[in-house]
Amino acid sequence: MDKKMINLTIDNIPVTVPEGTTVLEAARSAGIKIPTLCFLKDVNEIGACRICVVEVKGARSLMASCVYPVNEGMVVYTNTERVRHSRRLTLELILSNHRMDCLTCSRNSHCELRQLAADLGIDAVRYAADKMMPQIEDSALHLVRDNSKCVLCRRCVSACRKLQAVGVIGPNNRGFETHIGSAFDRDLNEVDCVSCGQCIVVCPTGALSEKDSTAEVLAALQDPTKHVVVGPAPSVRVTLGESFGMPVGSNVEGKMISALRRLGFDKVFDVDTAADFTIMEEGTEFLQRLQNGGTMPMITSCSPGWIRYCEQHYPEFVPNLSTCKSPQQMFGALVKSYYAEKAGIDPNDIYVVSIMPCTAKKYEVKRPEQRMANGCMPVDASLTTRELARMITQAGMMFDHLPDGEFDPMLGISTGASVIFGATGGVMEAALRTVVAKVTGSEMAPLEFHEVRGTQGIKEASYELPGKTVRVCVASGLSNAKQVLDGVRAGELNYDFIEFMACPGGCVNGGGQPLQPASVRSFTDLRSLRAKALYKQDQSMEFRKSHENPVLKEIYETYLGEPGGHKAHELLHCTYVPQKRYRTDD
Repeated sequence: MDKKMINLTIDNIPVTVPEGTTVLEAARSAGIKIPTLCFLKDVNEIGACRICVVEVKGARSLMASCVYPVNEGMVVYTNTERVRHSRRLTLELILSNHRMDCLTCSRNSHCELRQLAADLGIDAVRYAADKMMPQIEDSALHLVRDNSKCVLCRRCVSACRKLQAVGVIGPNNRGFETHIGSAFDRDLNEVDCVSCGQCIVVCPTGALSEKDSTAEVLAALQDPTKHVVVGPAPSVRVTLGESFGMPVGSNVEGKMISALRRLGFDKVFDVDTAADFTIMEEGTEFLQRLQNGGTMPMITSCSPGWIRYCEQHYPEFVPNLSTCKSPQQMFGALVKSYYAEKAGIDPNDIYVVSIMPCTAKKYEVKRPEQRMANGCMPVDASLTTRELARMITQAGMMFDHLPDGEFDPMLGISTGASVIFGATGGVMEAALRTVVAKVTGSEMAPLEFHEVRGTQGIKEASYELPGKTVRVCVASGLSNAKQVLDGVRAGELNYDFIEFMACPGGCVNGGGQPLQPASVRSFTDLRSLRAKALYKQDQSMEFRKSHENPVLKEIYETYLGEPGGHKAHELLHCTYVPQKRYRTDD
């Protein structure tokens, strides 16, 4: 049923919007930007910061436009002296309790608070407190929190609770003592944080940032005894450009490769190649379970944030997890085994760097379960998309002027199936392309599995294989994963194969992706635009199924043997174990 339309005026402009629209949204439809700080659409709509206040005719006080619904005949003013005075005063009071070392802050070029001060004409802070000291909490492997820069907007709290159903952070104490932290102010590494980084990408200031690994990578690049290899994940090529002012969804694969070469990496490979190995191993494992009565439903293991969530919150489902390593870890394992042997290099002299959309990858590279038989950890350092962008900037490269380069071929040929790994549903579609082809022995037409595409939180589909109907589910965002697992546990949902991604929308919306302000995140579908670029690349590729990858074929024939075989298991699989939700040094 169509919604009732509401007529109102905003700054003397007639506006007609559907019933239920907020004043903030109505103003935007009329080309009027109302400043916000705590607001993040569908995530944090609490009207707490009072920056977005407007004057409504007949109301005694100013109203928070982000939560105030429109009414028929309403008259709104967004730019009166009363409104401007209130916004400036509120912002000055927020700034009075904020450590302003802007020049050396990790968010100095894209801080929403700093931009807000400029937009509101704040040229002095009348209520500045005494010099504030940093309040650093860096116990986690992936994140640094500095509460001296926190503005108590609660966006991180809402992301953790609403999007991820983890809820390990929240406001502690009251009044001037209020601060964001874990229960009883425990360190983040002691609670059941899953390292997803969604709190970082919604934070408007430098209060939250990924733990920076660029210094150690630069040190490795300068070490003449190290052979440094790098591999970017599928989604990085369609997000990195945003860090350099390019439109959302720009595919900068060629420029990214050139930048990595100029940074000094000895080999620039593609983690997409490893993603094709993931499909071969995971698809083989799925068929074996399906045919031999294995633990079902089988659940994908590509997302380390999801894996940690499962181990901590749903340990009874650990046997359902695929034993496959993630593409990042398969990449490192292949570099330090197959490539090392072919190149005649001691694996201990190879330093592997991954470029990931994900802060949880920083946690994953430290997991002891990933250690190889030769004693090496597959990946030595994992950088986020943001960290790579900083390295490129600091190296003085004009990114948009770089020529297009090509990956080194030994581990640098990918398929369309591996490219779409970066979008929610991409792993499932890639697996289905190979599984269906292997089972039926024929080409698929059409190749696309549209039922598992899209940015919806939960998607379901059924496919007919010879003698078996395969029921699949795709969920992204841990709140959606929780909903699915609760249904499976209760016997209300029945699937054969489930893809879970920790971050809503998948890797294109990972916690390590370029930061976008709330004004963009609230009104631009970042997930769809980024995913669209991946599907577009898939359509143009010579090979679109993982089992067609010529590099993969060669490595199985000459090195690994059969998919799911002994050597493949030794290199490309691992075990996952239940973990305590709360940890201490005891």
